[in-house]
Amino acid sequence: MNKLTLQEHYPVVIIGAGPAGLTAAYELVKKDIHPLVLEKNDNVGGLARTETYKGFRFDIGGHRFFTKVPLINDLWHEILNEDFLVRSRLSSIQYGGHYFNYPLKMFNALNGLGPVESSLVGLSYMKARLFPHKEETNFEQWVTNRFGSRLYEIFFKTYTEKVWGIPCIEISAEWAAQRIKNLSLREAVQNALLGNGQAKDGQTITTLIEQFYYPRLGPGMMWERCEQLLLNHGAKTIRSVEVDVIKHHHGRVECVHGRTEADEEVEFRGSHFISTMPIRELIHALDPTPPEDVLQAARQLRYRDFLTVVLILKRESVFPENWIYIHSPEVKMGRVQNYKNWSPDMVPDPSYTSLGLEYFLWEEDEEWSWPKERLIELGIQECGQIGLIDPHEVVDGTVLRVKKAYPVYDRQYLESVRTIRRYLDHFSNLQTIGRNGLHRYNNQDHSMLTGIYAARNIMIGGKNDVWSINTETEYHEEGQMADAGISDRNESKTVNATAKSRDEVIAAAFAKLDPVALGTAVGTVTGLGLFLATIVLLIKGGHKVGVTLSLIGQYLLGFEVTWRGAFIGLIEGGLFGFLLGYFLARLKNWGMVAYASLLRRRVEAEMRNDLLNKL
Repeated sequence: MNKLTLQEHYPVVIIGAGPAGLTAAYELVKKDIHPLVLEKNDNVGGLARTETYKGFRFDIGGHRFFTKVPLINDLWHEILNEDFLVRSRLSSIQYGGHYFNYPLKMFNALNGLGPVESSLVGLSYMKARLFPHKEETNFEQWVTNRFGSRLYEIFFKTYTEKVWGIPCIEISAEWAAQRIKNLSLREAVQNALLGNGQAKDGQTITTLIEQFYYPRLGPGMMWERCEQLLLNHGAKTIRSVEVDVIKHHHGRVECVHGRTEADEEVEFRGSHFISTMPIRELIHALDPTPPEDVLQAARQLRYRDFLTVVLILKRESVFPENWIYIHSPEVKMGRVQNYKNWSPDMVPDPSYTSLGLEYFLWEEDEEWSWPKERLIELGIQECGQIGLIDPHEVVDGTVLRVKKAYPVYDRQYLESVRTIRRYLDHFSNLQTIGRNGLHRYNNQDHSMLTGIYAARNIMIGGKNDVWSINTETEYHEEGQMADAGISDRNESKTVNATAKSRDEVIAAAFAKLDPVALGTAVGTVTGLGLFLATIVLLIKGGHKVGVTLSLIGQYLLGFEVTWRGAFIGLIEGGLFGFLLGYFLARLKNWGMVAYASLLRRRVEAEMRNDLLNKL
């Protein structure tokens, strides 16, 4: 019979020592509140932990340390100090035997796709802009409206279905809106030509960032250091304790029960509780049991599991990228990490390279239960199949399995989360945070911000809504407010409502042309028009083919009415048309901005006069 060990009473009990839980604890100790952190694994960091094998260190999924929230950036440097490296992002997409730079580089993409496929992508994009899906309820509709169906099929569909294991039409559009964020074909092409990585509002597009921070010994270094800082301030972290029962009474959690590695039952009492465990597990751990509709909602939530096959090669350099997305459908792997390209200290010997082959699975998939040797064999075979490695260079390997790595955004998840949230709102001393605690596919910095919000709710009795940290716009706005210590968002919104409304009216009345979109449209029409006209003349034939059309060769270098000239006309005509459309739109926008600015000043003057009259 297992022994029940009663522990002391704590001001705050935090379930989970990942980025969200440890950040909440770190925020609390700054106010001399000493929480207890419980972690079911034997190391800290959650999905941001660093695993080791024979001196080789590896990340679970690759964790870039990049944020638009100054508070989080300062916190990272406060914890890790000089052990942060600045890394250049280098990633690519493997598809159809070609490697495409990611973020997109124009000539690299054209070379990989070829002129015909590139033209079809442009036409598909124009069609999507002219005849978009009227509804955006699923991933396919959302992406097609922004990139066109052709690019969706090439670069989104296969990889996304590898990751989630369900058709794209069953994935919520909200996932695309959150993960792909501000990116569209317009921004991707603009970045390819100008390299600025900026959205229309001037904000950095997270998908296109080119530099990031990375801890010298992997992301787990951050959270191991954080755990030590907590201990220095009198806050304990107990590892290898899995919480399985949460007892509550009259809307308050009283204690949690857990099991140790030795199968001993332990109990921890507290005044406040913060949970990062998957909310499906949280609901089923509650005692008394929640109502049936809440239990049913929890059962409907799904999680994608994650498996990494680590291969160790006796080669100093394999490829220059940090990671490669594997879009080719003929292999099961979804992504490959090159750990020493994240940090040279991730390998114990620079003459070796360790690669992480990532497989996205359901726990019931047969590959999930394969022995380590068979999975390593699969990884070697697939890497050789797509030409990444010479199989004879592999000298060792290991396998890491992670359950419930990714909360699934299927068609019914949102309603399930709403039902659960309504029920959890009845608890006065329980908050759920982090990726699994909110069933939200947050980045690390999003999760940390939920931890800060939860801690401040306890410290100052605030009402920060941790559930609101989800989309890019909200994340940016609330991040600024969190940095300023503002807990009530409504006041800030009210102050700016009038000015925002006025600017929206002016913006709508003098809407700008999109230079890249117009350039792309004009370039596509010009290039394809010249290409097709040349082809028609060549097919028609005659004594002298296309005498009049060949005069264009005076403006386009190398153009002539030949098969070779048709492709030169396609590319050069497309570029000429793009530049023409781009600068025409810029010129028109400049005039409209000047006029709108004049109008804005007139409106502001009238508003000031009106205010003076009222005073």
